[in-house]
Amino acid sequence: MNKTILKLAAVAMLAASAVPAGAQESPDAWPTRPITLVVTFAAGGPVDTVARIMGAYVGDILGQQMVVENAGGAGGMTGTARTAKAAPDGYTVLLSGSAIMTQIPNFRKHMPYDPIADFEHVALFADSARVLIARKDFPANNFKEFVAYAKSHQSTLRYGSAGAGSGSHTCALLLDGAMGTKITHVPYRGAGPAMQDLISGRIDYMAEQISTAIPQIRAGTVKAFATLGRDRGPGLDELPTAGEFGLKGLDCGAWSGFDLPKGTPQAIVRKLSKATNQALDKPELVERFKKIGVVVPAANRRSPEYFTQFVKSEIERWKAPIKASGVSLD
Repeated sequence: MNKTILKLAAVAMLAASAVPAGAQESPDAWPTRPITLVVTFAAGGPVDTVARIMGAYVGDILGQQMVVENAGGAGGMTGTARTAKAAPDGYTVLLSGSAIMTQIPNFRKHMPYDPIADFEHVALFADSARVLIARKDFPANNFKEFVAYAKSHQSTLRYGSAGAGSGSHTCALLLDGAMGTKITHVPYRGAGPAMQDLISGRIDYMAEQISTAIPQIRAGTVKAFATLGRDRGPGLDELPTAGEFGLKGLDCGAWSGFDLPKGTPQAIVRKLSKATNQALDKPELVERFKKIGVVVPAANRRSPEYFTQFVKSEIERWKAPIKASGVSLD
């Protein structure tokens, strides 16, 4: 009899341990174990850099580690689609961004995820400019000379990006249209690998986020020509915008935020949003972001409600310029 009872108890314990942890805990208890932070590009790029900084701060506040998992591919769609299908238990968080949420959906009619229907938009936490950088021996000394050279050598030039439909690709396309050129695009599995090839001279230029461009500009391994936005970028205040050189209307900055799979309990959404805001209120984080050219959004732009409406408005904003480019990724 005793042996039978012991066997039944052992079976019950095994059955209990087989149940996913997220299914056993109350949303109010979240998090009780490490959280996976999905970054949809390769390590070493601007998205990865911001993710690791934010993940460390927010993880400390929540009392659980946020473990970065780089899931690159398809311009960021691979990791985004995987997150959309993850269990809505708060243990898979997406490092969301302008390209995967608002630009790629305008390049494609058929998407592996819906940027509105498949996600709980938690908090917007970073704004970042883009800059035009080229290999260090590029034969131009300012933006006007760059445009002139691009026009006369467009058949041989090549620009790199973090992937087809990525923010760096979209921005370079807009620049292409503004210059009246058609330069060859070389897509990579992230900004990190593209930057390596730019430094080695295998490609000619990139429209890169300021966070990863600044160290290379300062080190002299690449040449900077202009900020590709309405305003000069923090950390590169001396670099004029393309508009200051006469190329008006070119605005292709980037932003980042946290997303959860649709259906995640609101208690978890609110808790992650609160922790994100607490992190962004820390002066040392603001200063750390500033050093890599990243601006922290105002407090009234960090709520789930604001972020949800912002994503919708950004999808609409990119429709016209992407359609005008004539590029489709289907």
